[in-house]
Amino acid sequence: MDMRDLQIKVIQFRDDRDWAQYHNPKDLAVSLSLEAAELLEIFQWKGNAEVEALKSDTEVRKRIKEELGDIFIYALTMAHEFGLDPTEVVLHKVKVNEEKYPADRVKGKAEKYTAY
Repeated sequence: MDMRDLQIKVIQFRDDRDWAQYHNPKDLAVSLSLEAAELLEIFQWKGNAEVEALKSDTEVRKRIKEELGDIFIYALTMAHEFGLDPTEVVLHKVKVNEEKYPADRVKGKAEKYTAY
């Protein structure tokens, strides 16, 4: 299934439940932020070694999968609301980032593009 088909499935799920009435751009943005915060909470107060260990924890992986699912669903719904093709959105952003962060200048560095 490609991303467009996935988006159609998400919108069909929403429409089957008459939830479009709740999915205005502002509330979708709020929901995206809340779900991202729930994902972030999994890692709160953990050091790098603890985070690395989480990768093999079945329960944590399940929680991460659930939170990422929510994030992807809200992102696909937001794209739908604005008539955006999710594949094009991602490819466009990769291109923008390639221009901001040329590999030959930033490889192995974590600074923001304004530092280059």
